[in-house]
Amino acid sequence: MQRFLLVLSLIFCTFSVFAQDIPEHISYTRIYDYLDELAGDGIISLNSVIKPYSRSFIKDKLLEAQKRTGELNKRQRDELVFFLNDYALEQDKLPESHVNIWKNEASSAALIQPGFHYRDTIFRARITPLLGMHITHNDNGNIIKRWYGADIQLMIGKHLSVYGSLRDVSIQGALLARPTYLNDNPGYEYKESSAGGDYSDSRGGIKYAWNWGSVGLVKDNVVWGDNYHGSNILSGRAPSFPMLTLRLKPVKWFELQYIHGWLVSNVADSTRNYIDNVGNAFPRMANKFIAANMFTFTPIQNLNLSVGNSIIYAESTIQPAYLIPIAFYKSMDHTMTKGLGLENQNSQVFINFSSRNIKHLHLYTSAYADEISFSRFSPGSAAKNPISFKVGGNLSNLPLDNLSLTAEFTRTNIINYKHSIPVLTWASNSYNLGSYLGDNSQEIYLALRYKPIRGLDLGLSYMSAEHGNEYDYLRRNSFGADAITKIISQPVLGEITWTNKTLGFNAQYEVINNAYALINVAYSDIRGYNLSSTPIEGEKRLTDQGYLDLFSPKYLQGQHATVTVGFSFGF
Repeated sequence: MQRFLLVLSLIFCTFSVFAQDIPEHISYTRIYDYLDELAGDGIISLNSVIKPYSRSFIKDKLLEAQKRTGELNKRQRDELVFFLNDYALEQDKLPESHVNIWKNEASSAALIQPGFHYRDTIFRARITPLLGMHITHNDNGNIIKRWYGADIQLMIGKHLSVYGSLRDVSIQGALLARPTYLNDNPGYEYKESSAGGDYSDSRGGIKYAWNWGSVGLVKDNVVWGDNYHGSNILSGRAPSFPMLTLRLKPVKWFELQYIHGWLVSNVADSTRNYIDNVGNAFPRMANKFIAANMFTFTPIQNLNLSVGNSIIYAESTIQPAYLIPIAFYKSMDHTMTKGLGLENQNSQVFINFSSRNIKHLHLYTSAYADEISFSRFSPGSAAKNPISFKVGGNLSNLPLDNLSLTAEFTRTNIINYKHSIPVLTWASNSYNLGSYLGDNSQEIYLALRYKPIRGLDLGLSYMSAEHGNEYDYLRRNSFGADAITKIISQPVLGEITWTNKTLGFNAQYEVINNAYALINVAYSDIRGYNLSSTPIEGEKRLTDQGYLDLFSPKYLQGQHATVTVGFSFGF
């Protein structure tokens, strides 16, 4: 054992200096958009299938772009200087500041707004206050959202990083995010009141990184799958959850990402209870885990082909087989559960294709598949495999600088993301982990964005979303006959139960690093529809108002012009 530890120490000592891995949260969309723009213009290479990126990775990409500043337009050069200042600690220096409170050859510190930065020979730190308010108004009244908190990032030595973020949020008025609502507002567990609700959001972790990989224990949000308006694999909309992470990129043409996460089932475990001091029993929540991997191959520069698989399982303890990062989990599941005559755990496979081989153009597609049967692909089969797919493209800086156009189509088949055993659904805290529209749905999304100067982003977007018949996942019906085949033989979408057509304008200005002001205007028409056809077993039937209440908050139902203004320090 001592020899093994010595070998590991010698290996790690040869790794490059300052390889920390602190994730940049997915809410800081401006830096993600900027890197995507540079990659589309052929300035940098980028594998964008999995987010968040680490701050060190972002720093490397910004320095990669700095070597080609002659190919950037003025706004892009200004953005580059602006972002490099925000990632100064990752470059082993302090951000530019007019106020130096202490400095010598060995160490220094600087106070800049809205955060504190410190650096010495072995320790670097960033503390950022979080403060913000959004006010939303339409015919139904006002929603006031306030939050405050702090974000801390510590880089210790050359390879270790620790980070944490805590914000306390109060909402006065309607709550726009619930597990059944078909919108892309981030989900949380609210403490509700008659005036609204509140929640606290705590993320953080510890990571050890080297120049071609990292391992960590974190609680955070993750996005898997290229997209510009919500992923259909892992969307990041569900509340953050704890997970073990592994990233390996030993060569330019291959990368492996793996997570093993602890999800929140919101399903009672009938075999376990809490007992209070007077003998009352309270059910404990059933365990729920996820293991997932993604392999990305880059056969030629700017062409990324990714394939992966995952499993949702609900055993009493962690299954060691699912800690293997390169495993095919469906096969393992069959080996470990079939002999008992049990239904298997819930496994999935997914693929992602991303091409930036045509300058200024990003083409991408992703697919999430559940319960695959190859016989269902035959032309004569009425039954459809539960599959979700997304296809889209983004054209940037052509024909005009600082202008981009996005077009995206998403479609998800019946009972995708669902399972006949409630604890095994593709969800955490009851929020779907995949597309915010859930199963049996489709969306068309178009967006035009213009960035005239550094920090100012203007966007015009149109979305048309539809949701079809709602089905429970039944293996067998009340007569013991095969129910799932009949359910997935129904037409995809079928009769429409809910629609959302929204035309939106948004403007955001990042005044200084991590401090912004915004205004969003959305004209939406959200409707529910009663169904007339004869239902089948497992199909939910509601009135038009019932579908509206299930899928949309009353605040947004019908036709409304909704305006949001706000500011924020930190993201």
